[in-house]
Amino acid sequence: MCAIAGAINCDKFNLNLLQNAMLHRGPDEHSSYTHKNITLLHNRLSIVDIADGHQPMHYKEFTLIFNGEIYNHKELRDELKDFVFKTSSDTETLLYLLVKFGIEGLSKVDGMFAIAFLNKAENSLILIRDRIGKKPLYWYKKDDIFVFASEINGIKNLIKLKTNEQHIYNYLRCGYFFGESTAYENLFALGAGSYLEIDLNTLALSKKIYFDISKEYEKKEKISLEDALLKTDEYLHKSIKNRLLSSDLEVGAFLSGGIDSGLIVGVASEYLKNLKTFTVSFGKEYDESALAKEVALKYKTNHTTIDIQMNVKNDIQKILANYSQPFFDSSAIPSYYVSKEAKKFVTVVLNGDGADELFGGYRRYVPAANGLIEKAKKLNWLLRFMPKPHNKKNLYSHLFRLLDMSSKKEPFDFYLSSTIDIFEGFEKNINQDCNNPMREHLKNIYQKDISLLSKMLLNDDSCLLFSNLLVKMDIAAMSNSLEARSPFLSKYFLEFAPSLPDNMKVLNKTTKFLLRELSKKYLPKNIQNQPKRGFEVPLKEWIENDLKEMIFSALDGSSYVSNFINKKFLAELLDKKIAISDEKRARIIWLLFSVEVWKENDKTYF
Repeated sequence: MCAIAGAINCDKFNLNLLQNAMLHRGPDEHSSYTHKNITLLHNRLSIVDIADGHQPMHYKEFTLIFNGEIYNHKELRDELKDFVFKTSSDTETLLYLLVKFGIEGLSKVDGMFAIAFLNKAENSLILIRDRIGKKPLYWYKKDDIFVFASEINGIKNLIKLKTNEQHIYNYLRCGYFFGESTAYENLFALGAGSYLEIDLNTLALSKKIYFDISKEYEKKEKISLEDALLKTDEYLHKSIKNRLLSSDLEVGAFLSGGIDSGLIVGVASEYLKNLKTFTVSFGKEYDESALAKEVALKYKTNHTTIDIQMNVKNDIQKILANYSQPFFDSSAIPSYYVSKEAKKFVTVVLNGDGADELFGGYRRYVPAANGLIEKAKKLNWLLRFMPKPHNKKNLYSHLFRLLDMSSKKEPFDFYLSSTIDIFEGFEKNINQDCNNPMREHLKNIYQKDISLLSKMLLNDDSCLLFSNLLVKMDIAAMSNSLEARSPFLSKYFLEFAPSLPDNMKVLNKTTKFLLRELSKKYLPKNIQNQPKRGFEVPLKEWIENDLKEMIFSALDGSSYVSNFINKKFLAELLDKKIAISDEKRARIIWLLFSVEVWKENDKTYF
């Protein structure tokens, strides 16, 4: 795991500023390489071939740097026997694979990666991102300047960036920066499964997609439940084994009381005895230690319960500033703390990211899988007479949200209502709500000839997972120099799970049906039917108590974010003079606060 960066036509800049901003991603080794008008930078967190896996790595006219891991790189060497290997590093495997097969060679790779591949003979650079976008890569271009880096903070340290105010409006509406957009002009995130080719002479750009997960959903897989279970079990073993063995350092695993992490620990224990596992507990709000302990005892893991004492008041500015731009997802806070604690024991950890989005783990999928959205449309007139719910977990709240979702006519509004649900119903208080690329993206998905459930899963893969959840975990882990590996996001599952029949994902009211069936082989009975739980922090309590003074002071009449929303609405929201549920009020206030924290930490760039 590492940080990569590079700059074209930047000989007058101090590139140490770019590299030093990302030392936490690679504290073990720092290097650079210059060829004509391009300089490549690399910070290394040594995990594979610690002695010899140095970067940049060269072969003839080719040079490569990359951030990530190629889990099946030893297998791939069987196809590269015409090369003489000098190291056991996955970097060397990847270099030769691209030399021999070009971009097409990535179809063979199971890994997470952001790559910079320099061809000195053609004077070109190719930037590449993994299939689902697990490893970050950002690029900036203006006039004859081009810069790329693993984190926005790296680029900000080198170049004064200008805020893209349209994207701030979009962020307020969506709760994250969708797709390739960022908070800044001329700065973009490279899309999942795509690559960008740069002509070093002219800076002409050519962007293409080499993996499109929507194509996997369009496949009609005919498979029995028995065969699907066997295949899922096979891929889980292969994915976990590769992620355990492709490390020269000890690998641990996060263990909650759910089935995703339980399956990972069960299978991982077949390959690694005395596996180090970690469970999070932070007060009454989130404590799955009893359930997790059952799995730990079953597999005799070296188990640690991390009782997090979140000092949010002192740490919130630092945690949110790590994201380089406004970041709404409040579960980033406990994610940061658990990563910080886990780093005391291991440098590499397995997690269950992607299982819910690929196998149907969220409650909101149930109405889509059972045709309830269409039925609810006939009753959504009742919303006029129904008071706003204040407890989001009770039956009344689920009914209210179902009716609300069914009342949305546009895919964009429907999706936001069913997921983030921040400004829904109050969107007119955002001063500008147009030119949002997510509208067209979702519209295109809803025109596909796939089921409503598949559309919702694809929405989550391409929107929520890519733009929010993977960003959250990457920054939370890497700000603590911890590498997080996700077996459910392997090449095998990304190419297999989307095409599975709907009833293997959601069957009646049962979410994640296939994984629950598989869990009968590995997990205690009372864990097999546990509901989905996330890192749900007590936002309402924070806003009304610990953080009230900080947040209300930040959102006063002169706040930066007040330029983007109706000021009267903001004042009445803070004073509780608007008919709104407590949960939604807390989410909106937290969203606005995230912009203010970013502005405060980024003020020199406006």
